[in-house]
Amino acid sequence: MTDNRSAKGWLKLVLSHSVLLASAVVFLFPFVWMLFGSFKDSLEVVKMPPRLLPSEWKLSNYTQIQTYFPIYKFLFNSLAVSVVSTVLQLLVCAMSAFVFAKIPFKGRDGLFFLFLVTMMIPMQVTLTPLFIVFQKLNLLNTYAGLILPGIFSAYGTFLLRQHMMTVPDSLLEAAYMDGASYYRVFWNVMLPLSKPALATLAIFAFMSSWNNFLWPLIVVSDTNLLTLPVGLSKLQGRWSTEWNILMAGNVISFIPIFVVYLFAQKYFIRGMTLSGIK
Repeated sequence: MTDNRSAKGWLKLVLSHSVLLASAVVFLFPFVWMLFGSFKDSLEVVKMPPRLLPSEWKLSNYTQIQTYFPIYKFLFNSLAVSVVSTVLQLLVCAMSAFVFAKIPFKGRDGLFFLFLVTMMIPMQVTLTPLFIVFQKLNLLNTYAGLILPGIFSAYGTFLLRQHMMTVPDSLLEAAYMDGASYYRVFWNVMLPLSKPALATLAIFAFMSSWNNFLWPLIVVSDTNLLTLPVGLSKLQGRWSTEWNILMAGNVISFIPIFVVYLFAQKYFIRGMTLSGIK
């Protein structure tokens, strides 16, 4: 009887590990293919039958890409827009989450419900009125036009509110009794206690801003203000595409996201466990 249970346990363990391994291969293969493809020449990358490893490693793809467009200018634009947008989104979402979580006022729950309803509205629905507003404000072809729409997030507010709800009210009341204002409690008490949730939101906000394609495509026509996703799309020609150059550009685009995730991985996992997602 004990041997049968032990055998079933091993069988379940082997099956679960096999499924996880197969899933990892499926998800990682496109990245591995893109990485190796960025070192191939234009003929080998579309050769049939395909080969994973390049027959000759060509680093020239990473230098040749600069002849097609100013990729490092696009990289700077993406970094600047993503970093500023992420910092401002953290500040705005943290302030609104603090209000919804810890400051009682009449109609707070109803207002928060209406706030969450905005998550159900697709971005494509708001594009036209948003473009008209930014046009009236003369914010087209500006960094402000790229950044401002990204600093408001109902999901970010919801995520931080759920985490702040877990902070004991007695802790805040003790601060109020010591004479602290709302601003001081928010800045010195609530924000330090919300680091895991803030780190989680920072990763989501940075990835969303970094990968954003539709809004920068609409709001910017000046080449010097293009972000990397929009710039990379210019490599796809009408009749032909230099796939090896495009893959090299995608690898350059992937590196900042990978670095951010590596540095924030600990906070990301802890935040997903302890924050409002639970």
